[in-house]
Amino acid sequence: MTSPATGPVAAAIAARLTADLAPSHLDVINDSAHHAGHMGDDGSGESHFTVIVESLAFVGLSRVQRQRLINTALSDLLQTSIHALAIKARAPGE
Repeated sequence: MTSPATGPVAAAIAARLTADLAPSHLDVINDSAHHAGHMGDDGSGESHFTVIVESLAFVGLSRVQRQRLINTALSDLLQTSIHALAIKARAPGE
């Protein structure tokens, strides 16, 4: 089961993606409960996420280019707070 993310890491993810990509749709889902006790679980309850992002910034970009934009926006969080990030990135109308 996934849950909407509401903690400080989730809020930071949402704020950064909103600022950098001006998404028309954004879901930040906390998947950490699925990974409790596994490698990468830091006990914070905020280590594993799925983001679903729709943005005009993705028009004409490949899947890899879209993921790179997201990874760039979250680069320091990926080094310090996020152990795993699943990305679903689409342009409007896809």
